[in-house]
Order: sequence, then structure tokens, then C-alpha cells
Amino acid sequence: MTHNHPLEQWLAQERETTARLNAGAGPGVARREQIAHLTGLQMMQAMLRGELPYATIARTLDFLLVEVDEGRAVFQGTPGAAHLNPMGTVHGGWFATLLDSALGCAVHTRMPPGRGYTTAELGVNLVKALTPQVQRVRAEGRVVHCGRQLATAEARLTGPDGTLYAHATTTCLVFDLPAQSRA
Repeated sequence: MTHNHPLEQWLAQERETTARLNAGAGPGVARREQIAHLTGLQMMQAMLRGELPYATIARTLDFLLVEVDEGRAVFQGTPGAAHLNPMGTVHGGWFATLLDSALGCAVHTRMPPGRGYTTAELGVNLVKALTPQVQRVRAEGRVVHCGRQLATAEARLTGPDGTLYAHATTTCLVFDLPAQSRA
């Protein structure tokens, strides 16, 4: 029995997801009427299917959503030359953005229709330097607590061999979204 290397599995999943996203709505912002009736999980699932636009920053920084379920979101990123700091390693802001996306989207999966959130605090610990020699990394965010006013989540950024590059936590404020205005 042969076992695919995790990197091969990650790359295959990335190809499938990228094809679906490119054939779908593409990058952008969903219109209010498209999402007002959806739970956060339904919205994230529709985004992953290509039915709703995905965040343009994902294209800018070369990462994408690859998995989502209740209280969990996984983003995969490609560390590249465009992400390097002057010392030749990936800039901490790239780590933070990838982790913040996983954290926020994990929280988003727990939102009922009409509820939203915003990041109030983000803590990132970079524990190992990252270079483009690591072909892909994954940020997996998981909700720790989701209440009426606050949500917390934690995430880990790892390579396909299991190496931990960073971990992060967030505290999000949860609130009612403003009612949709009638035109």
C-alpha cells in the first residue's frame, strides 16, 4: 500500500480548490443580499465552492481557504520571494495574516444569520523561521469559545512535515449586524 506524502495531498487539494475558485465568483466582496440569510458556516462553504467571492487579500498574499467546518477553518499558503523580509525569511506580517484569516474564519463559522464579528486582539508567536524552501504551510484555526459578545480561537501554522512555524490566538467581538437598508 502506498501513502501519499502530505505535501502531495496538499498540492492536489490546492489544485482542486483553485480550479473551483477560478471557475466561480473569484475574488471580491459578497453583496449583502447574497449572504444576509446565511449562517457563517454556510457562507464559508459557499465561498469554498466558488459560489461567493473570496477575499482579495488571499490572491495578493498567495494563500487560500482549503477546508472549513463548524468552528474550524484551514488556509494554505505558499511562502514566496514577495513575502521575504530583508534577512531573507518570510515576514512576520505574512504569518500573522494567514493565522488571522484562519482564526477569523473559524469564528465566522459559528455566526448565525444577522451576527458578525471583528478582531479585537491578535497574538502571534513565531517559533521558527520560514523560507520559500518550505513549499506550503497551513494555518488551522479552531474556536475555543463563542458567546454572545466574545469569541476566542487558536491557530497553528505548520508545514507538511508537521513542523510548527507559529501559533496564534484571537479575541473577537461578536455583534448584531446592522439591518439591511431597503432601496
